[in-house]
Amino acid sequence: MTDQQQLPPDVIAQLTAMGPEITPQLAPATWAVLTPFHEKAGYTAPRIDRDLAYGDDLRHRLDVHTDGDGDDQGGKPVFVFVHGGGFVRGDKHTPGSPAYDLVGAWAVRHGYVGVTMTYRLAPAHLWPSGPEDVASAVGWLKRNIAAYGGDPDKIVVAGNSAGAVHVASFVAGQGGGDPADIAGAALLSGIYQIHQPAPGEPEHLYYGADPDPAASSLPGLLDTTVPLLFSVAESDPARFQREAAGVVSAWLARHGAVPDLVWVDGHNHMSAIGSLTVDEAALGTALARFIDRHTSAKETAQ
Repeated sequence: MTDQQQLPPDVIAQLTAMGPEITPQLAPATWAVLTPFHEKAGYTAPRIDRDLAYGDDLRHRLDVHTDGDGDDQGGKPVFVFVHGGGFVRGDKHTPGSPAYDLVGAWAVRHGYVGVTMTYRLAPAHLWPSGPEDVASAVGWLKRNIAAYGGDPDKIVVAGNSAGAVHVASFVAGQGGGDPADIAGAALLSGIYQIHQPAPGEPEHLYYGADPDPAASSLPGLLDTTVPLLFSVAESDPARFQREAAGVVSAWLARHGAVPDLVWVDGHNHMSAIGSLTVDEAALGTALARFIDRHTSAKETAQ
């Protein structure tokens, strides 16, 4: 990893001034602020194998980001990123933007193989399509990632916002698949307790008007043996703050300790992921430490 980067205070002030509300303007405004810093740092890995199919749907696609030397340097940890988008939008790659090639580049800088993936969207595809797609992608990686220099026993999956919901649901055992196939999961600004949503809310489009109580991932997260990292951004909306607090309270009641939780200082719902590389202390340092700790544990176990 290169010398740790940090955003100037005036840039953090711009992000903070955008406020916590998730509006149509928040994403473009956030990327307008962050993109120059990613362009300076470089937000693409040396090699990107794009649009590899992990299933039959057109959205079942993933990109693999490597340093180009995978054949010679195998056995690397694999960091998978599942984007957000309110269950109804989003993509692994936006041409001309750091979103979300920056995650793959960040992974490669830390010595990992990076993977960014898409998944089926609501309202055409309802719960549990998200965890089903995460399970399918993990299955594909178990079978194929060694060819790209990754170790199939060192897969860490992260999701942001709706992506965090899908990863949490997978870890909780929803949608099939075996959570034991991954070495850890990072749940970044997620929702873990599903309530009856109002019409028009993103959850309404994915879970329906009367969600199955089993859709909440929190009970399964409390029981899992998969190592977990949680995060919430300083300027996340109140709903996400309450979800983080709920996880801490439930975890303390169950385990007598608080979970591994990162407070992403100075960032909003969109910029927390965008902080990777350009403001490493906010999230990247803790995330890399989590990945290294739990993939190294796999080596020890073997």
